[in-house]
Amino acid sequence: MTEEPNPKDKLVQAYEEMLQRTHAAMEQAENETVPALREFLDKARDSMVELGELTREEAAKVADYVERDIKEAAEYLTQTGADLRQWWRFDVSQVQERLLEMFSSVADQTSLQLQNWARQARQAVGYHTGEITGPGTLLCAACGTAIQMHKPGHIPPCPKCHGTLFKRPAAGQPEGDQAGS
Repeated sequence: MTEEPNPKDKLVQAYEEMLQRTHAAMEQAENETVPALREFLDKARDSMVELGELTREEAAKVADYVERDIKEAAEYLTQTGADLRQWWRFDVSQVQERLLEMFSSVADQTSLQLQNWARQARQAVGYHTGEITGPGTLLCAACGTAIQMHKPGHIPPCPKCHGTLFKRPAAGQPEGDQAGS
């Protein structure tokens, strides 16, 4: 008898798979006119629904998480001109090479769309406990404690104050107290 996967693990795996499919679609279109990232993300989302890997609601949620993370990366890249290593705020050797390559490729190939999304990200609500995010540092909105996500996963409550709302650190912003995930 096959064991049903944990629904939370299923969404984390789906995040990685959706990012990988978006990356593959963008690589394929590299020599053509590249449409907006959202179109690729929508195709990856719809494919996962059609294949029965996720429900429409789960796929929409994961697509929103991937889009949010790419918008945040765009905000940082357009503000600083720095690379993703500084956005993640930890040693990039801790990130799986495949994930780094996919995320970097998506960010690089969609710079115009990312700049537009960066403007939108300035009004973003933030990251919430229980949502899925990719690698990077999140700051607790309540106490400023930094949580480092080394791979895609569910955002935990703040280990210091149990807060549930987080944001990415702005360029040049101190990182606060450190906590790893």
